[in-house]
Amino acid sequence: MISGIRLLKKCRAVSVSFCRRLARVILCLFFILFSCNIHADTLYLTSLHWPPFAGERLQNQGACIAVTKAALEATGHTVVVDFFPWSRAVRMASRNDSKYLGYLPEYSYPTDKFVFSQPMGRSVLGLVEQKSYPVSWTQQSDLNHYTIGVVQGYVNTHELDEMMTQGSQPYEAVASDLHNLNKVATGRIDAAVIDEHVLKYLLAQPNMAHVRNKLQFNKKLLTYKELFVAFKNNKEGRMWRDRFNQGLAQIDVQQILEQNMQR
Repeated sequence: MISGIRLLKKCRAVSVSFCRRLARVILCLFFILFSCNIHADTLYLTSLHWPPFAGERLQNQGACIAVTKAALEATGHTVVVDFFPWSRAVRMASRNDSKYLGYLPEYSYPTDKFVFSQPMGRSVLGLVEQKSYPVSWTQQSDLNHYTIGVVQGYVNTHELDEMMTQGSQPYEAVASDLHNLNKVATGRIDAAVIDEHVLKYLLAQPNMAHVRNKLQFNKKLLTYKELFVAFKNNKEGRMWRDRFNQGLAQIDVQQILEQNMQR
């Protein structure tokens, strides 16, 4: 009888000890998971419809968004991108009371409002023109003889933007590259500034069949432009810029771009 009582007490002691150890393990796992959730932050950015680089309905929301997501995932973070017309996308990212800490994709330009990431791709910038009336030029000042279409708020080349500001370059600004393609096709403007990948993507769409054979990319390039994420120039923005750059160095950027540039 005494042996039975001792055995029962021993079993209870073992059970209590096991429960205590189990509780410690569960508590440790809770703190680990809680710690991970604290550090897995979410970045909010703005962008525009600029296929194949960015677009809400594109595969992975476009090539540049795919790179951005992969870079931040490599450092244990996530990103949410909301899409707006370009001018509004930049304005939303500029506001101090906004949850957005940057926008993409952007060319580098002089600014105190934003700091730029490491480059995550390259844009081939040139002119779309009518095949029947190609634009002939050697230096950019030669374009002063033509009316050139641009998209409102886009950065073009430094020289071209300067000439437009000074009034020596005739130009018309519209809301999108698609508007410019239709204006070139109908002869309302002589040419328009556009990225080569964007031109190929847009002309491949079924609703562009009526102008596809009328347009071409001018044989002379304006320039090559690297693509960046523009982060708000404050402590939090610079922190996210550093996180993004760290993740960018850990992924195969070119492979991700190629996988997401398909039409």
